[in-house]
Amino acid sequence: MYKRKILVGVVLIIAALGLYFTYVFYRVFFLSNTAFANDKSYVFIATGTTMSDLITDLSPLLKSTEDFRLAADKKGYSSRIKAGKFALDNGMSNNDIINRLRSNPLPIRVTFNNQERLEDLAGKIANQIEADSLSLINQFYNKAFLTAQGFTPENALAMYLPNTYSFFWNTSAEEFQIRMLKEYNRFWTNERLEAAEKVGLAQTEVIALASVVQKESVKSDERARIAGVYLNRLKRNIRLQADPTVIYAMKKNTQNFDLVIKRVLYKDLLLDSPYNTYKYRGLPPGPITMPDVSSIDAVLFPEAHPYLYFVADINRMGYHKFARTLKEHNQNRISYVRWLNKQKLYR
Repeated sequence: MYKRKILVGVVLIIAALGLYFTYVFYRVFFLSNTAFANDKSYVFIATGTTMSDLITDLSPLLKSTEDFRLAADKKGYSSRIKAGKFALDNGMSNNDIINRLRSNPLPIRVTFNNQERLEDLAGKIANQIEADSLSLINQFYNKAFLTAQGFTPENALAMYLPNTYSFFWNTSAEEFQIRMLKEYNRFWTNERLEAAEKVGLAQTEVIALASVVQKESVKSDERARIAGVYLNRLKRNIRLQADPTVIYAMKKNTQNFDLVIKRVLYKDLLLDSPYNTYKYRGLPPGPITMPDVSSIDAVLFPEAHPYLYFVADINRMGYHKFARTLKEHNQNRISYVRWLNKQKLYR
């Protein structure tokens, strides 16, 4: 009788332990372990993340980090952590979470436009992908890469065409640059290459001129006409005399690209810089900003006309008045200066 009681007790203990371990197994792998209220929450896992790092990153999103760690160990996930952006759904179990983190990461949308320098671009991109700004700057100026691809430090910005692109968040600086080169080469279709040859400019020169056109006018429907003016001047070996290039030269000279210059003065035209197109003939050494595709195409497919000059049109704000001769241009310019001075009187 005594032995029977012992046997029953042992059976009950084993059953209780079995139930307990069954419950623990179910809880660890199949009960919800999310602690956030939203339908989804996103996690960004950096390259080289350890399990301890991941636990720290996930702790605000999980009810029990210990249960997650146990499930990860049992599923062999701890040693194979994948970098990238992942979405966790509310109510997910540890089993679901681990399977999601093992799957392909989500793509992200990377957008940039109108950056004046590679340094500005690096800062913009570093806020959107894993690569930091320093690694991006170093890669952007990588001498071996630039030489192999026919770029210089001055015109390398031309390779980065403003747009929205799909990337994985854990993209490295080198991977980003290689992708941008592919996009650059894809942009230069046979039609655009033939157009560049027709206007007599290399690809980087097209983008350098397009950057000046971009700075000259916010009106995309006027840019082909402005491009036509500059191309006419280049053909006649006349200096471009573009104010935006002087402004860029002043910023570069002071190394202050936050400098706000509302008006170029006569003394500014004397600045000795290859970017000063009042002093030096031809195009600046590289882009003075990142031009839109509309500005690039304006240079490739310019408006054919005899104009050599333009000045702001006081009757159509944002647009310009064009002139064939210097005499006509000076008349237009006098009207603009009078209007400008009058505005100052009423401030």
